[in-house]
Amino acid sequence: MSAIAGQPIVTATEMRAAEDRAIAGGRSIDALMAEAGAGIAAAVARLAGDRRVLILCGPGNNGGDGYVAARRLAQAGVAVRIAASGPPRTDAAVRARDAWRGPVEDVAAAAPAPVLIDCLFGTGLARPLEPVLAGTLARLVAAAESAVAVDLPSGVATDDGALLGPVPVFDHTFALGALKASHMLQPAAACCGALEVVDLGLELPGETRVLMRPMLGAPPADAHKYARGMVAVVSGAMPGAGLLASIAALRSGAGYVAVLGGNGGGPLALVHRPFDAASLADARIGALVIGPGLGRDEIANARLAMALATDHTLLVDGDALHLASIDQLAARAAPTVLTPHAGEFAALFGPGAGSKIDRARAAARRSQAVVVFKGADTVIADPGGRVVVAEQANSWLSTAGTGDVLAGAIAAMLASGLPAFAAAAAGVWLHAAAARRCPGAFIADDLAFALSAVRGGG
Repeated sequence: MSAIAGQPIVTATEMRAAEDRAIAGGRSIDALMAEAGAGIAAAVARLAGDRRVLILCGPGNNGGDGYVAARRLAQAGVAVRIAASGPPRTDAAVRARDAWRGPVEDVAAAAPAPVLIDCLFGTGLARPLEPVLAGTLARLVAAAESAVAVDLPSGVATDDGALLGPVPVFDHTFALGALKASHMLQPAAACCGALEVVDLGLELPGETRVLMRPMLGAPPADAHKYARGMVAVVSGAMPGAGLLASIAALRSGAGYVAVLGGNGGGPLALVHRPFDAASLADARIGALVIGPGLGRDEIANARLAMALATDHTLLVDGDALHLASIDQLAARAAPTVLTPHAGEFAALFGPGAGSKIDRARAAARRSQAVVVFKGADTVIADPGGRVVVAEQANSWLSTAGTGDVLAGAIAAMLASGLPAFAAAAAGVWLHAAAARRCPGAFIADDLAFALSAVRGGG
C-alpha cells in the first residue's frame, strides 16, 4: 500500500486551525518547530546517507524548520550547510536561527550540494518567488542528485494545485503535519515527487483523504453470477465504447453483463439484449451504465430519459453528461454515480469556483450523486461532503476508451453491492492499478484485460 494511502488532506486554513488547537492545548510554536525539524532531519538522514546536504531557509517558519533540521543533522554527523534568502522574520524562526552555530550563506551565491532541501516557503504562499530567487532554486535543484521540498515546493499554492510561478520538479516532498491539497492536485502534484508525511501529532479533519486500496475478496463458495452482480450497459452511436465498459465490468468481477441495444460483438461471455422497457425492467440489474458512446441525437435523449426513470443504481458517463440536467439527476431516488472528465464536468456544472476538490464536492451536493471528477488527479466526492483523491495517475491513460473502462469497473463494484461512494473509490483504484500493470503506450483494450489480474489479486 502507498505510504500516503488513507492520509487526510487539508487546506491552509485547516492546517492553521490544527496548529492553533495544538497551541491552545499547551504546545508552543517552538515545540512544533522542534518536532518538525527533527522529523525533517530524520527523513533527510535516511535519504542522504554520507552525502553532503544544503538546506535553503526562507524568512518564515518554514525556514525555521530548516534551521532546526540542520542543527539536528549536524549533531548526527551529517555534513550540512545552510543558505538563506534573508534574515528570519518570525520570533520562532529567529530563535531557531540563533540556535544554529554554523555559518549562513547567501542563497544567491550558494554552491550546489548532492542533497538539496528547500525550506524557503511552505503552506500559505500567495505569490510567486522573486525571479532571481526562483532562478537560484532551479539552479540548485538541477545540480542536486536528490532534491527535497519541505512542506510544499516553494512557488506552489497550498489549496488548488496552482503554480504561482516557475517551480522545479523535486524528487521528494516531506509534508509537515498533513498532506495539503496541492500535493495531490495538478499541476503542483507533478512537482512534488515521492510524498512522505512528517507526523506532528495534530488533530486533523478527516472529510478529505487519499484513496486507499479497497478490501475486495474472492466470491464466496456459494456465489453465483447474479450474486456477484449484474451490470447492464446501454449501447449507442459508438458501440465500441459500450463494449469496452462491458468487458471492463466482467473483468472487474461482475457475474453477468448485458449490452442493451448494441450490434453484437465482444467476448462470448457478454449477453446482448434489445434496449426496451422489458430489458430495463429486469430486477436483477445491480448497476445500469449509460453514456459511453451514446451519441447526442434524439435516440440518445430517449434512451437517457428511460434510464433516468428506472429505479436502478445508475452510472452516467460520456455523452449522457452533456444531455442530462442537474435537476434530473438530483430527482433520482436510486443511487447515481457521475464520471465526468474536465470538459464533461464544465458542460454539466459550469466552471465553478475553488479547487478541483471544492468543485467536485459542490457538484456532488448539487446533483445528489457521487461525482468522480476524472483526470491525472481524480477526485471522488459524495453529497455528504466526503472526498477521496487518487494519487497521480499513469500518464498513458490519456488515450481513447480508458474512461469507458473506468465506467465498467465502477459499475461492477456497484453491482456487487458496495455503496456508491465506496464503489466509485474501488473502481478508480482498480483502474489505476490495472494501468500500472500495462506497458507503455497501452490501449483501452489492454487496460480492460489487465483488470482481471488486479481484481483477482494476481
